[in-house]
Amino acid sequence: MHPVPAIDRGSALPFYHQLKLLIVQDIAARGLEPGDRLPGDFELCERYRVSRTVVRQALQELELEGVISRVKGRGTFVADRKTSEGFGHAMIGLFEEDVRGRSGEQTIAVRRLETVAATAAVATELGVAPGSTVVEIERLRMVNEEPWALTITQLPLSIGRFVLDEDLSNVSLYGLLERKYGVQFATGRRSIEAGLASETMAEALRVLPGAPLLILRSLAFDDSGVPLERFAGFHRGDLSRFLVDVHRKQPTE
Repeated sequence: MHPVPAIDRGSALPFYHQLKLLIVQDIAARGLEPGDRLPGDFELCERYRVSRTVVRQALQELELEGVISRVKGRGTFVADRKTSEGFGHAMIGLFEEDVRGRSGEQTIAVRRLETVAATAAVATELGVAPGSTVVEIERLRMVNEEPWALTITQLPLSIGRFVLDEDLSNVSLYGLLERKYGVQFATGRRSIEAGLASETMAEALRVLPGAPLLILRSLAFDDSGVPLERFAGFHRGDLSRFLVDVHRKQPTE
């Protein structure tokens, strides 16, 4: 039996971020597949000698990142890897953060802005080493003071360092990075999928656990194909719809 990796209690990295990395590493090392059960909260506390608060925060963030799924009364499982079809090959406004066409007063509140260690999934998509430092931003979008979407953004430190001291309330992150810091977004890849609100998301969005969500995920790149941003938006299903403009490619003669 292999020894259980330990939390580094002398590290400046918070325990919950270390635990996130260890859980992802365990999934890969054991070759677990979507739907496979993971250890419960109590077992993780015992295995890694951490508090239940640390375990809960680590699992909540892994769930928001789509790494695991938690089913009340059943347990924690490796999340499904969903198959994507081509979507919006010629979208207009690909890099607009705001989904247009909504009426009412829109506001954006920053819930979290910090440096964290990149999980395996984040590292792969941003092209950085697992465990390296990235900037993570969690914001809540409101319409007429009612929660509409919870968004989580990860940026490589080379870009994210620009915004660590910025007030990101009620601003376009893309617009700020482009206008003030000269970051040029060139291409992107997006997916939309249906999902259900976890307890954490439900509390933030003021819906019941299990309420329907529209989940928008995206990766943005510069003109050399270097990843600049990883984004996930969890939108209330009862308040959201996405409009996509497409253009028919004219046949060549």
